Amino acid sequence: MPAIDTILQETKRRMHGSLDALKKEMATIRTGRANASLLDNVHVEYYGSMVPLNQMGTVSVPESGMLVVTPFDKSAIKAVETAILKSELGINPSNDGNVIRLPIPMLTEERRRELVKVLHRLGEEIKTGIRNIRRDANEDIKKLEKDKEVHLSEDAAKKALDDIQKLTDAHIKDVDEALKHKEAEILKV
Repeated sequence: MPAIDTILQETKRRMHGSLDALKKEMATIRTGRANASLLDNVHVEYYGSMVPLNQMGTVSVPESGMLVVTPFDKSAIKAVETAILKSELGINPSNDGNVIRLPIPMLTEERRRELVKVLHRLGEEIKTGIRNIRRDANEDIKKLEKDKEVHLSEDAAKKALDDIQKLTDAHIKDVDEALKHKEAEILKV
């Protein structure tokens, strides 16, 4: 059935997109090591508009406990520094007029626990999204089954619903695995 295959492919694509979104978001959650993706969600007010920090300059990681931001426009250094302070990353920038240095402080136990809670909340949002994708796909299959022009048998519909559930289970498992690895990374001292 081409219609069922289309629904399954679209469901798989959307679920995989949710997993990719989770991984991208998890990269912005700070661990004890410096990582340029920590600054992905930082936006700088530049000539009246909000510009992503990574478009304002280069971000490098010269050592495991330090990030260095080199703005393309040296006159924007104060705006970049202000944006980093407002980002609630818990990082205090310092600049020498050319670059901004961001020493990454070691995480306290309390902060690690807070980050794990944020991580789990993010994971639940992604799982809910995956379940919503499953619901949409199930509704599409049931509509096909009721459509007299398609002639979808009850067995084919049941198999499609089972396939959607297997896809859902596999993606939820992948989310749990990703969360487990990130949690271990956060809690590692």
